[in-house]
Amino acid sequence: MKIQMMKASKGFANTVLTLFIFTVALSCTKSTVYNQYKAIENNQWHKDSIINFTVSSTDTISKNNLYVTLRNNKDYEFSNLFLIVGIQFPNNYKIVDTLEYEMTSPEGKFLGTGMTDIKENKLEYKTNVTFSQIGAYDISIQQAMRRTRDIDGLISLNGITDVGLQIEKLN
Repeated sequence: MKIQMMKASKGFANTVLTLFIFTVALSCTKSTVYNQYKAIENNQWHKDSIINFTVSSTDTISKNNLYVTLRNNKDYEFSNLFLIVGIQFPNNYKIVDTLEYEMTSPEGKFLGTGMTDIKENKLEYKTNVTFSQIGAYDISIQQAMRRTRDIDGLISLNGITDVGLQIEKLN
């Protein structure tokens, strides 16, 4: 009986040790240093509504991944999403990118996570970025959707509930 208890105890200790090592290894790969969402009024993202985030950085060495995060509901009517994302550096230098993301599978099912009608999407923006200057970085996100063969963009994009920015530090 005593030998069985020692074996069971040893097995439990090995399991706990394995889980601990796995958790430490997972936490060493990346850590979230910034994660903020801003709600979209009435779930209608107006074309002139620019979502702004200010990120202060004092770390000029570490690499980071930047993600646009957003939540959409069943009222989102497109299979893709076009965004204009800009970064203004502390010295006023600015980078602007036009990005396209897939929002549905080929079968028309919304991508993202979530069990309800709201899906959360983590869209890769930039990888291995170093904030090379100390100071405030202003990041802006604007929707740039338009209908096929339509020159003018949509005035209001339905079904977007929140827009966010997430920064993960790579270790």
